[in-house]
Parts: sequence; structure tokens; C-alpha cells
Amino acid sequence: MAPRLPRPTVSRLGIKLFLIILLVNVVIAGLVFLSVSRSLDRGFIEYLETTQANRAERLAEGLGEEWARRGGWQWLRNSPPAWHRLVRQQLWPGERRPPHGIERRLGDARDFVLHDAEGLPVIGLPPDKREHGDATDLEWLPIVHDGERVGTLGYRPPRQLLARMEHVFLSRQQRNLGIVVAALGLASLLLAGGLAWWLGRRTHGMALATQRLTEGDYSTRLPERGRDELARLAHDFNVLAATLEASREARSRWVSDIAHELRTPLSVLRGEIEAMQDGIRTLDANGLHSLGQEVGQLERLVADLRLLSQSDAGALEVQLAPLNLADSLTSRLDEARGWLADSGLTLTTDIPGPAWIRGDARRLRQLWTNLLDNSCAYTHSPGRLEVRLEGLADRVRIVWEDSAPGVPEASLPKLTERLYRVEDSRSRASGGSGLGLSIAGALIKAHGGTLTPSNSPLGGLRWTLEFPRLDAAG
Repeated sequence: MAPRLPRPTVSRLGIKLFLIILLVNVVIAGLVFLSVSRSLDRGFIEYLETTQANRAERLAEGLGEEWARRGGWQWLRNSPPAWHRLVRQQLWPGERRPPHGIERRLGDARDFVLHDAEGLPVIGLPPDKREHGDATDLEWLPIVHDGERVGTLGYRPPRQLLARMEHVFLSRQQRNLGIVVAALGLASLLLAGGLAWWLGRRTHGMALATQRLTEGDYSTRLPERGRDELARLAHDFNVLAATLEASREARSRWVSDIAHELRTPLSVLRGEIEAMQDGIRTLDANGLHSLGQEVGQLERLVADLRLLSQSDAGALEVQLAPLNLADSLTSRLDEARGWLADSGLTLTTDIPGPAWIRGDARRLRQLWTNLLDNSCAYTHSPGRLEVRLEGLADRVRIVWEDSAPGVPEASLPKLTERLYRVEDSRSRASGGSGLGLSIAGALIKAHGGTLTPSNSPLGGLRWTLEFPRLDAAG
């Protein structure tokens, strides 16, 4: 079971994320408040100015008609309350009462001043206040009837009205906007805190797991929750940890197996030499031949190990050139027919040519030899070996299969592992160092091909080799 990571504490990344997100949201909220407040203020004033001007024009037009109908302004001087009724009738015709709120305040009769054609006040501020008081801040419109100026209408601009109305509308709107901004700030605070805690917790766990991985604890695993990029990163981390763990185990097993493989011939050599030293065996040609065989086995094992190490380092010496794969395979199999017959194997081939690839003739010969050694070592006599070549559009395929015994399905992917032997009929007792198929896989990889094992209909093992095809003209 993989060890559980310690409970993460607050990480610096989480704190930074919290502060950054909170600051950004506060700045945005502040800018929104200022821009909306300013826009609302200016837009509202412009709306009021337009509305007040339109109403003043409508009132001036109606006053001109009243002047013509009554023959002057004296009736208004005699009856000031009639002014309020007249303004209400002109601005809100058909309504018994004016509307409430701002609309009513803009149409208040007290905010309008009427002067006659000579500039004398009819309704509104007296002349002394026109010169020294509020009258100087009024906007004026001429009252005209049939092209004749019969009076002047003055009205307060909305900016003066706002000095008394700001607590009625603008302050209320700004208060509501402030509530919205405060709610947004609170939501930002909660969002920033939650996001920073969530992301910081996950990244802190990844940092701890990475630290353990660098310390050599390859059993560490991260929980994979969700389908986001962090979950994908956790999955990739777990794959990396599993790969490193498997690599360490393989390396340990590899060193142990190499030591075992080297110990066997060395023990034989030591026994032979001690027997000669004790006089049990004579130092003659047969004894030297036996020692030479053990030394040769050691040399082959060392050469195989060197080839595999070069393959791992990407430094395997392979000289690729246009090569007819059919000729290379046919030549080596023809040479091995007698050897196969002595081992009790019947060889059947179907190798149409040509089949051009980029290959190294020496390395390919070594590949065929390793496959032949494997078939001879592990196929029961009498047996069969069938080899056929298939030319495809973009690659060349070779199918190499022998008769019983077969290999368990679970062991197929491990056949090219170094020093691996199936613990049944294909065992160490059959001979070999266990590196032949690993070398075969390395040689095919150096040619850009693939080597895939499967069970054969003949009852044994099938190898499918595929190489990138090269046009013969190339």
C-alpha cells in the first residue's frame, strides 16, 4: 500500500493566490463603483436637463396660448393660485394630480418664473431678487404668440434642483451600489479563500510527493480526483513514480541476475582449476578445452551485456543502408537448415522478395541467430519452425513461429525482459543466458521496428517483426 502524504498546511502559493485574487476583485469592484457612480451622476443630470428644458418649452407654448385667450397676464397677477393650476394643466394634462418623486419636483410651479414683455414679473421673483438673488441662475425662454414676444419664462436648471434632491435619488442609488460592491467584495473574499485553499492544498501535496520522490521513495502516490489538469498531472506523477519504482526493482533484479550468471561459469572455472591443482584432473588439451568453453561463455555474456547497455544509452553501433530483407533472412535460414534438422526441427519458409528496408546486415544476422537459438533451445523435438515474409504498404512484416511448448499469456510481455525465463518448459534448464530475446528487441528497435510476441497456432510461440519499408528505388 502506498504511504499517505502528511496533511498539508497553508502553503505560500495559497496565500499568494488568495491575496492576488482578493486584490484583483477589490480593484475591479472599486473601479466599477467609481465608473458607475460617475456615469449615473452625469447621465442623470443630462436626463434632468433635457426633461426640464422640454417641459419649459411646452409650458412656454401653453402660456402663449393662455395670453392670447385671456388678453394678457393681469389675471395671473390678480390670482396667484391660478399659476399652480395652469402649470399642472400644461405639464400633466388630463391628470388630477402630478406624479410623485423626481417627476413632480421637476414640474413644481415654484421653480418657474413668468415675466411680461417689458420684463416685469408676473409670477415669481421680484426685480430686486432677479438682480441679487436666485433669478440670475435661471434659464430663460421667450413666450411667443403669432411671432410676437409676449413674455419670458424662467426655470431653475436641474443642477440647482439636485442640490435639494440628491438625498432623494443619487444618494439612494449610490447606497444601493455600495451594497452591491460590498457583497461583491465579500463574495470575492470567499471565492479567493476557497480557491487558494483548494489549489494550495493540492499543489502542496504535489510538492511533498515530489520531494519524497527525489529522496528515493518511489512508492508515493497522489490521489487522482476530478478530470482537470491537476488530476491529469497527478496521474502522470503516479505513472512516473510507478515507472521509477519498476525501474529500480528491475535494476536490482538485473544486478542480481547478472551476478548469478557470472557466478556459474566462474564457479566452474574455479572448480576445474582447483581440480587440476589438486591433481584430480590432468592439465591436458581436454582440460584446457573445458576451461576455454567457460571463458567463451563469459565473453559472450559480457558482449551481450555491453550491447544492451549501448542500446539503453542510444549508442548501439548500427550502420543503416538500403538492404533487401528477404535476401538477408533467406541466406541465414539456408545456413541453419542442417543445424535445425539436427535439433529435430522442420523449417518451412515463405519469403517472397524483394523487401527493401534500411538495415545493418551484420546486426540483422545477429537478430536471426538469436531467434534461431531461442527456437532450437525451447522447441520440443520433433517440432516445426515456420517463417514467412509479408510486404505491406509502408512496412515489411516477418512472422516467426514454432511448435510446442507455448508460453502462458501473462508471460508474453516479459519475454524481452533481460534474464527473464518462463518457469515451465522454457526454463533455465534448456540453456541460454536469458539475454537473447532482449538483444533481439534492442536490434529491432535500432532499425525502427517492433517485436511483438503472441501464441502460435502451431502450439508454440509467434514473433511478429515489423520494419519500416524502403522503396527499392531509394
